[in-house]
Amino acid sequence: MSVFDIDIAGLAGDPGELARHRGKPALIVNVASRCGLTPQYSGLQRLAEGYPALTVIGVPCNQFGGQEPGTSEEIAEFCSTTYGVDFPLTEKIEVNGPSRHPLYTALIDTADATGYTGDIRWNFEKFLVDADGAVVARFAPPVDPWAPELVSAIERVTST
Repeated sequence: MSVFDIDIAGLAGDPGELARHRGKPALIVNVASRCGLTPQYSGLQRLAEGYPALTVIGVPCNQFGGQEPGTSEEIAEFCSTTYGVDFPLTEKIEVNGPSRHPLYTALIDTADATGYTGDIRWNFEKFLVDADGAVVARFAPPVDPWAPELVSAIERVTST
């Protein structure tokens, strides 16, 4: 099954956010506005600008220390004015537990470089998806968006 087949709304509530990006590699990141890792938004925006063949998709989540408490409008405003974010953001969802969104059910079995699979550990965990919607890599929350291993993986999926 392709990740692009999973239904998730955009931040404004419009359905089919993932389907709009079918045929293009994507970096899917659970994000939060009040986290020590929030400055990663800058690096994610630079990736979106520097790799036009890649779509960065932010997925707001409030499950980690209540660090994404805002409304859709507040989240969009914060990301735009503070970090210049213009990449797509989805509706706010849960990434762990009994209310885990189907998107994260599809993502969590992918191992990161240390072999970790399973629940999302914190904000800014990253999943790289190829143009067909197959998950090809997972990166732990502290991995900087411009870390060599992440950039290398992005270059592999955007050069095909």
